[in-house]
Amino acid sequence: MESAELLDIIARGEDSRHQFRRDARNTASLAAEMIAFSNVQGGWLLIGVDGDGRISGLTAPDVTRINQLVSNAAAQHVYPPIAPSTENIALPEGIVVAVRIESGLDKPYMDGGGAALVKVGADKRRVAGREELRRMFRESDLAHADELPVAGTSIEDVDRDALAQFFEKRIGRSLDDQELPLARLLENMKLMRDGRLSQCGALLFSKRPQDHLSVFIVKAVAFPGTRITDRQYLDSQDIACSLPEMFRRSVNFVLHNIHHRQNGQSFNSVGEPEIPRIALEELVGNALVHRDYFLSAPIRLLVFADRVEIVSPGCLPNGLTVEAIKLGASSIRNP
Repeated sequence: MESAELLDIIARGEDSRHQFRRDARNTASLAAEMIAFSNVQGGWLLIGVDGDGRISGLTAPDVTRINQLVSNAAAQHVYPPIAPSTENIALPEGIVVAVRIESGLDKPYMDGGGAALVKVGADKRRVAGREELRRMFRESDLAHADELPVAGTSIEDVDRDALAQFFEKRIGRSLDDQELPLARLLENMKLMRDGRLSQCGALLFSKRPQDHLSVFIVKAVAFPGTRITDRQYLDSQDIACSLPEMFRRSVNFVLHNIHHRQNGQSFNSVGEPEIPRIALEELVGNALVHRDYFLSAPIRLLVFADRVEIVSPGCLPNGLTVEAIKLGASSIRNP
C-alpha cells in the first residue's frame, strides 16, 4: 500500500473494511478484530491511527513488537489459524502498520472461547444464531443443507413405492433385489444419517415431508392485475408434498392461470401456453433444486396479468456472482 492510498483511506474514516487502532498490546483483542474480518469480506487493520483519523504513528521498536503480536494472535488465538500480511508504511508522523486480513475460506473463525465475530459497519458483533453459523459453514463447503438429518424422521417415514420407482429408473435394478438393508442403502445414497432421513431424503421420499419440514413448500398465488398489493386473487394454493409432486403441481398451477393462445393452429386444437412449458419447468425445477434450504422460508410462485415471478429463498452460493456465472462459473449448493 502506498502512503497516498493510506492517507486516502484514513481521510474516509473507519468502515466495515477498515479499522483504526492507536496501538496494539492485547493479543485477544487483536485476534477478535482478525476474526471479525475473516468471517466476512476481509479488510485492513491500521495500527498507528487514532479512531478519529489522527495519525499517531509508531516507533521502530513498536513496529517490531506489533508485527510479532499480529503473528502470535493469528496463529494461536484464531481458530482455525489465519495468515495476515503486514506492511510498515512510513509517514511524517511515524510508522503505520497496515495489517491485511483476507476473507477466510474456512469460516466460521472463532476465538479460544468458541465465539465467532463478524464486522458490522466499523464495529463488530458476536454471532449468536445457528442459521448464521450454518451459512458460514456452507460458504466454507463444510456443510450442505440437503445432507442434514431431519429430527423426528425414521425409516418408517419412507414412501417405499416412490423410492423403488426412482431406484429402478436411476440404477436400472429392482429395489427388492438389493442385498443391503434399506437403511444402509439410504445412508449410501446420502438420504439418511444416524437413523434419520436427510432433508434431501425427506423431501424426495417421505410420505408426508411437511410433517417435519413445514416451511419447505410453494406458496402460489395468481393475481388479476400486475401488482402484488392487490387485495383480490384469482387462485391460491399452498403446495405441500414431495419434491417431485411439488414440481408437477407448481408447473400446472402456472399453466392453469396463464393464457393459452391459438398461435395459427386450427380452431379445434389445444391452445399453446403464452409461456412455453419447457421454460416453466426449467425455472420451477431450478427454484426447487437450487434454493437455500438453510433458510426457513417457502418458495413464492406469483402469477400476474403480465408476468410470472418465482422467488427462491437465498442468494447466490459460495461467493458466486452474476458476472462469474456469465463466464461459465458454477457452484453446487445442494449436491
